[in-house]
Amino acid sequence: MTAFLRVLAVDDEPPALDELAYLLRTDPRVARVHTAGDATEALRLLRDTDVDAVFLDIRMPGLDGMELARVLRRFARPPAIVFVTAYDDGAVDAFDLGVTDYVRKPVRTERLAESLRRVAEARVIPAQRAAMARGEDDPTIPVELAGTTRMLPRSAVRWVEAQGDYARLHTADGSHLVRVPLATLAERWADAGFVRIHRSYLVQLRLIAELRLANSGYVVVVDGSELPVSRRHTRELKDRLVRAAKQDWNR
Repeated sequence: MTAFLRVLAVDDEPPALDELAYLLRTDPRVARVHTAGDATEALRLLRDTDVDAVFLDIRMPGLDGMELARVLRRFARPPAIVFVTAYDDGAVDAFDLGVTDYVRKPVRTERLAESLRRVAEARVIPAQRAAMARGEDDPTIPVELAGTTRMLPRSAVRWVEAQGDYARLHTADGSHLVRVPLATLAERWADAGFVRIHRSYLVQLRLIAELRLANSGYVVVVDGSELPVSRRHTRELKDRLVRAAKQDWNR
């Protein structure tokens, strides 16, 4: 299961916050967990950070969880809200706000997993269903876009750049960082025409407009961008380009 959800845990009690953050991190769907000790800190963090869901306590000093939820619902792209509380007297008001789930403390792993399933279904499954309705036979990969997880078709990817244990997918209108190693994508996408040109780059072969010798070695041009070709991959890339050209001529 690929980790793709970014979540924020909010609780004014440090032990409870640490436990909630720990449980969230152990779920394979969660890519990143942010924490905040109160609503003010949460809002400060959300000014610069997009998240898919906020897991928050209700009874907190200052701005409480219910009031914070009302603020979050006014966001242009509101995150899913899951209340995590020791009390059940706020359940009716919570669901009037359209929250995704209401979890009682102490939090059990399986109960939290159910909440994350609901969050993922609410934010990701609609995109998958839309793709199926269009009859697309194009594998997708979940990416973050302005606080929303969307399913990016593989066909939209022009080239891939390695960034540590992550990979940055470059498309015609931007790029997306995903928690998948480049080597994994190179293996999975080989049959779709993606070729390794460098230890840090994977390119869609049919989109290579030019292969030329530069000062530091060979480069390819894709969508106007120059990407380096390592020595070990140069010969194979030339052969692949020649074979592809012959196939086009013979059609």
